[in-house]
Formats: sequence, structure tokens, C-alpha cells
Amino acid sequence: MWQDNSAAYGASSSQSQYYPQQPVAPQPGVPLQFYAPSPVGSTFYTGSRSSLEGHVGAQGSIQPGGAPGYGGSIQPAGGWWTAFGTGGFEGEPPLLEELGINFSHIRAKSLAVLNPLRKVDEHIMDDADLAGPLLFVFCFGTFLLFSGKPQFGYIYGVGVLGSLSIYTLLNLMSEKGIDAYRVVSVLGYCLLPMVAVGALSVVVTLDGMLGYVLSTLSILWCTYAASGIFVAVLRMSDQRLLLAYPIGLLYGCFALLSVFNVGVGGGSAK
Repeated sequence: MWQDNSAAYGASSSQSQYYPQQPVAPQPGVPLQFYAPSPVGSTFYTGSRSSLEGHVGAQGSIQPGGAPGYGGSIQPAGGWWTAFGTGGFEGEPPLLEELGINFSHIRAKSLAVLNPLRKVDEHIMDDADLAGPLLFVFCFGTFLLFSGKPQFGYIYGVGVLGSLSIYTLLNLMSEKGIDAYRVVSVLGYCLLPMVAVGALSVVVTLDGMLGYVLSTLSILWCTYAASGIFVAVLRMSDQRLLLAYPIGLLYGCFALLSVFNVGVGGGSAK
């Protein structure tokens, strides 16, 4: 009976399109075989895929061996600096430029601050960035730390409150208006003379006549440069003195932080 059922199953399965081979009759002592492999080979796994075969050349280029139109280019491995490049993609900007760090723009704006007597281009802040201001603020705080005056908290507080105040004042005084991003960028770039005073405080004690003179000159320099940029961008030439007064107060606070050690006297008194 078992053999008859197997023959019936084989006869019914021979009609299937998935198993076109002939059924194998069972033999005594041989396990039942449900599938007999084709002597030629499997039609589902051909053993070679001509469309995916290729040959890697000496420079890393892949030459298609089968179907045309499939290929690529493998860039040779380089140093760690290759992470800041384009990676071989045409038209792809560098990573630093995508992050808003453009050293040529930082250099041009820094030179405009260091030479405030030169005429300022009104489009100098069309491409505003915070990479230079953050660098200058960090250097200013680091120099004060090396001179024994850890003032990072005061620098942050004065910078935020001063930037918000100047931003509000500029939008009230000008017809054109300006965004807070550009205000912070201008004030940060014009902090560069104050950074130089902070660097001098590492080797020279500024709590004296020399420090008072240098801090006063840095305040005037920063104020003149920042007011000149704001006047050129917002076309407020008739209001420069009114604009320079609050800006001078802001940089005066930074000068006080570079001359005096804020908070140390109160801590020692305790």
C-alpha cells in the first residue's frame, strides 16, 4: 500500500511545472527521494554571473566583463586629511565650506578689522559666519586663563547680553534692519584687538598704567572698526557716533575683564 501511495504522489507531482524531472520509483532499503538533481546542473544557480563579473585594474578602475554600462572608480586611500576633501565627487564643496568655515573669508574680515581706516565694503557681511568670532572668543578666554584670570563665564554673559542689546538698537535705528547672526559675527570679528591685549596679559601685568593705556586703545580700535562695518552695511553714516557709544561700552566690559581679575577678591575675602 505504501508503494502505491508513493507512485500516486509521483504521478501527480510530475505534472508540476516546478519539478519537470521523472519520478523515481522507490526501492527496498533505499530512503525515499523527493527530488533528483538534474545531471546538467541547476537552472536556478548558473554558477557564473556575467553581468556582475569585472576586472580591477592597476589604478582601481573596474572594467565590466559582461553587460556594458556597469562600472565605477575606486579612489586610492590617503591620509586623514582626505576626510576634509571632496572624495572624488565633481562639484561637491569641501567639508569645511559646508560647515561654514572659509579661511579666505576669515582672513579678509580680519584684515578689515586690523585696518579700520580703509574703506569698508558694504557687502562684506553678505556671507556672515561664526567660525572666526568663536575662534577669537576662545583665544581671548584662553589667554586670560593663562594670565590667571578664568573669565569664561563673564565673557559668555557679557557677549550674549551685549549682542542682544546691539541687535535691538540697530533694528530700532536703521530702516534696513539686520539679523542677529550678522550682529554677532561683526562684534566677534572686531574683538580681535582685544584678543591681542589678552595675549599681552600673559607676559605683562595690565593692572597699571601700561594696561590702562593698552585697554583704552583696544576699546577705541574695536569700537571704530565695528561701527564702521555697521554703518557701511546699514548705510547709517549720519548716526555713527550714536552707534559707537553702546558698542564702546560693550568692548569696555571686555577690557575690564582683561585688566582686572573679577571674583578673586571676593573669594579670598571669604
